[in-house]
Amino acid sequence: MNPQNASEPGGADIQARIAKIDPPSRRSSHVSSTRTWRDGSRTARRWDTELLAWAALCVGGGAIASILLRTLIPTTAGSLMSALAMWAGMAAPVVLAFRRSRPRGLLRFRWVDVLYAIVLGGALRIIQGWFAVAAGDSGAFPTYPLVDGRLPDLWWLTSLVGPVAIAPLLEEFLFRGVVLVAVFRLARRGLDGGALALVASTAAFVALHAISGMASWAEPVSLTFVGLTCALLVLLTGRIWGAVLTHVVFNASAVGLALIGTMLA
Repeated sequence: MNPQNASEPGGADIQARIAKIDPPSRRSSHVSSTRTWRDGSRTARRWDTELLAWAALCVGGGAIASILLRTLIPTTAGSLMSALAMWAGMAAPVVLAFRRSRPRGLLRFRWVDVLYAIVLGGALRIIQGWFAVAAGDSGAFPTYPLVDGRLPDLWWLTSLVGPVAIAPLLEEFLFRGVVLVAVFRLARRGLDGGALALVASTAAFVALHAISGMASWAEPVSLTFVGLTCALLVLLTGRIWGAVLTHVVFNASAVGLALIGTMLA
């Protein structure tokens, strides 16, 4: 290198100062931290049609086993086994997916995800209440059935831990993780891919809940809002934890209202 060029404006000395202020390692680290599976990352390459087929098979099998157990064993134990069968059916494709690969940025967590959850989860619960009243519900607090004046023995698992912790985690990782990411990638990304992933993940989410029966039109409509909101969160942020926590807040608010109703009854 010519020594004169190194000392001239725009020469190597200026380049060294720029590198010192914004070193390549820091720039590459910033780019890496902002990229996600939406950018065409190869980390989502193995989330494909084969994975979607396995997901459909596992969830279908879990749903059938759940219905059979609930029908053949109409007790609290039967309800628990039914829930376990459904959870196993949802967990299997999620485990398979993450054994294949981890889409870039999907598991990244930001504290703003907690804010999204509180605001959106609360708003979705209010919207659900509006729809319920519009469908003929009295608007009173829901209640839990009591056995000898108290909650059933396994209530804490089937009506608290299950809906508030287990179901949101499994459902979000299945529908807004496996289904949404795989469909988005297979649809070649972009706006069309996002729209298809949004519809597919939400439709599958509502259809799974419909297996257990719907009391009125308000339930599938409310679930559609939940599915669309959580799917949009994942598509716009590239992260899944905002959707998981939003679902947790939505379900936890229902449990809280039912506990209040039961105590006031």
